[in-house]
Amino acid sequence: MVQVVHMVSLTRQLVSRDTFQLLKKFNIWRPFPRLDAPFGTLVTSKWLPCMNNSVDRRDDQLSSASPRVRFAPSPTGFLHVGSARTFIFNWLYARRNGGSMILRLDDTDVERNSEASVQSIFQGLDWLGLKWDEEYKQSERNGFHRQIADVMFQKGLAYRDFTPAHAGDAEKSGAQGTWLFNAGMRELARSESDRRAAAGEPFALRFRVPREGHELVRFNDGVFGEQVKAAGDIEDFALLRSDGMPTYHLASCADDIDLRITDIIRGQDHLSNTFKHVLIFEAAGGIPPHFAHLPLLVAPDGTKLSKRRHGPVVSVTTYRDAGFLPEAFINFLCLLGWSPKNNREQMSVQDLVAAFSLEGINRANAVVNFKEPAATPEETFDPKAVWLNAEHIRSLPVEELCERLLPIVQDAGFQVEPTKMLQITGLIRERIKLLRDVLTAADFFFVDRLPDYDPAELIPQKGDAAMARKVLDKASEVLANTEFKHDALDQALRNAAQQLGIKPGQMFQPIRVAVCGRKNAPPLFETLEVLGREKCLERIEHAKAAKISLISV
Repeated sequence: MVQVVHMVSLTRQLVSRDTFQLLKKFNIWRPFPRLDAPFGTLVTSKWLPCMNNSVDRRDDQLSSASPRVRFAPSPTGFLHVGSARTFIFNWLYARRNGGSMILRLDDTDVERNSEASVQSIFQGLDWLGLKWDEEYKQSERNGFHRQIADVMFQKGLAYRDFTPAHAGDAEKSGAQGTWLFNAGMRELARSESDRRAAAGEPFALRFRVPREGHELVRFNDGVFGEQVKAAGDIEDFALLRSDGMPTYHLASCADDIDLRITDIIRGQDHLSNTFKHVLIFEAAGGIPPHFAHLPLLVAPDGTKLSKRRHGPVVSVTTYRDAGFLPEAFINFLCLLGWSPKNNREQMSVQDLVAAFSLEGINRANAVVNFKEPAATPEETFDPKAVWLNAEHIRSLPVEELCERLLPIVQDAGFQVEPTKMLQITGLIRERIKLLRDVLTAADFFFVDRLPDYDPAELIPQKGDAAMARKVLDKASEVLANTEFKHDALDQALRNAAQQLGIKPGQMFQPIRVAVCGRKNAPPLFETLEVLGREKCLERIEHAKAAKISLISV
């Protein structure tokens, strides 16, 4: 196992001032020569990391500071729902434990990075509304990454590899046939390595994984428990590519050291990388943080969620555009692989902060249940997500829900006053599951003329076209002379039904269909009040003239 006996003391040039002070605080700082020489120039120091069969996690030092966690997305695609869950779990852990949340764009893959991906990440995170405390771009720190690589190279913990990837006669493979290292490059004399580098021959810089003494690399994962792997089964992974750019492994670990990350919470797909990262942390003189790896999100068929296979359902902005509340979406994602001790389901963000712990994370992959192909837009999403969203909508004060619905209505081209929208909101709050449902649940409030509807719906239960006409004639008379308030409308129309000798329901159905264009609509008297006398009478007259005649034969 790799152990750092004397921590490599990074100079103020290499680390942030806070990191430098932290190292001094824990009495693990040592003088180290300046590292402003070009890469490959000999640097010596008596403070060297060494190999040992034990490991000093320095848990007491990590636990003495407030937690610092990070979300480090790569801007090579949209913000994936799995990535969003990782961000949320990190944020909850930080807030629950009084720590700091860092956002770091791991954008060193210059060939795959795109500005569209950067925008997708920030748009998705902004929509969630969970603010972070610090923000960094990895690409702005490449010089620091190379200096960390130089430190390891000068100490013999890394070597130049002049061969193409996985090519050469002296390759060594592990028990499973996996490539481990090229012996010719690993054992190349330093003088020969310097000569070839000086001649301009391209090379990658590889970490010299310890292979003597049956060393074990181990760490305790906050979800999956103790993890152990023989160092001899780990390949000599690259730290710098042949173009001099740092690899993900080096850049990520170097930044985690400098930013004083104490806890790394990320997807299970990074679990195998962690053995390499433990080696880098200790070789570079950092304190390995605590790790916790989250179970994957999978489709109903058990495959990992991907845009190529499963489409837009895996993108955070799809949920935003469909009309999910961010707090409901957060609630839903948290229940994918985590559960509170009391097994609650509907939870506010404040509830989640109070309840969150790594102990509640399950080891099994979490299934996002959606239908392929979806017959309706609603089937695009997990039914629990839709249910939770409806519950959160019903929990919102009417005024707040109105503020969220009004922009959707206005963006659809409807001109509606905020005061009227507030009235409408109270009528449809129990009838919508997604915010965009307002456009179908309340469309008849916004249009001047109703879309075409089936005239047969005007006929009341156990009635006929003649009854429908009689009801609408009576409704025109009553509504023209009644105060347009709930109680007055209720009393007047019930009296009218009694005068016609029919049941109230037979009176109400033709009116509802005439003014709303359908049977399934909000309560009648409140609807009439919001629509107003003029519009109601106009629509009833249209029903009598254009609709009843079609069914009176």
